[in-house]
Amino acid sequence: MAEVRSHLADVIDRARRDETPTIITRRGRREAVVIDIEEYQRLHRIAEDVEEAWLNRLADEAEAEGTRGAVSLEEMAALLRDNQG
Repeated sequence: MAEVRSHLADVIDRARRDETPTIITRRGRREAVVIDIEEYQRLHRIAEDVEEAWLNRLADEAEAEGTRGAVSLEEMAALLRDNQG
């Protein structure tokens, strides 16, 4: 951590220019990573795409099942109340 503080500009340059991530540790434990903003944005888009695909698949599966096993909002609220008590 102390080394990163004293060489932050170098760490950022390395991430941006060399596309080399820097893992920051504190007391020997990995805490964070410095990566190029474009790489971060690319990874973020991938994560969003994967999440959207997963949610779409869940929706498709639920639609394929139809109403079998479905409960109304009122029934769900009652189940939640019962489980809290």
